[in-house]
Amino acid sequence: MSELEKDTLLQGDDDKVVEAIAADEKPAETQAPKPANAPVQEGEPNDFIVYTYKLTKDYGKMLALKGVSLNLTRGKIVGLLGPNGSGKTTLIKILSGLLTKTDGGVLVDGKEIGIETKAVISYLPERPYFSSWMRVEDCIKYFEDFYEDFSRETAEKMLLDLDIDKSKKLRTLSKGTKEKVQLVLVMSRKAKLYLLDEPIAGVDPAARDYILDTIISSYNKEATIVISTHLISDIEGVLDEYVFIKNGEIVEHGNAKEYVENNGQSLDEHFREVFKYVR
Repeated sequence: MSELEKDTLLQGDDDKVVEAIAADEKPAETQAPKPANAPVQEGEPNDFIVYTYKLTKDYGKMLALKGVSLNLTRGKIVGLLGPNGSGKTTLIKILSGLLTKTDGGVLVDGKEIGIETKAVISYLPERPYFSSWMRVEDCIKYFEDFYEDFSRETAEKMLLDLDIDKSKKLRTLSKGTKEKVQLVLVMSRKAKLYLLDEPIAGVDPAARDYILDTIISSYNKEATIVISTHLISDIEGVLDEYVFIKNGEIVEHGNAKEYVENNGQSLDEHFREVFKYVR
């Protein structure tokens, strides 16, 4: 790469940044620093299911993401952990293709965000999006028609376990049950990347264990699951990695089990220490 090309890249041309990432031609000056406390993650950008480099999202009056550099390996359950307003949902929506970045680079499964990446992502939004007139069976048919990797058999088994009647209309279900239905549908796909935004926030404590068991038992073991939440104590037992995000910045990225073993405290306790001044 010529000096002129390097200068152009460093001046922040988004397209050239992404092209350089994909082609592994990033100049040494733009190498993303490894996040604090990060696991060893060696390899090319295409080796990661998620690869972001100085990712920024500016809403005009608010900078939601401030140069996020994050690499996620395949086959892991990752907790994206932070208080409300920390940038979790913005990051997930950019990865899922619902929001466009302002600056920086982002790849999913080695590709720029687009039709190909959307096909390998199963996304659970924070709020249910099905119309209230729909029956649970209608939701199943919607997913069956729309996603080639959807398994009706898997979905029906989970609905049966949760005692959810397929003939019921959504408007007759509680908020928590609606969220269970949507989670069942999302986890019944054979995706490469699952993005779950607050999957247990609206459900009763008795159902959380089943839902977490469902998450870890029903997904493709070569896939990666990203669980965004602030309910750390409920999910830390299933996590392989954790990512702390605060005010739009990654403040820590590490191996969940190693942290507990090496520091003698739970991830929830550590989270409370890191975010104790956040209101």
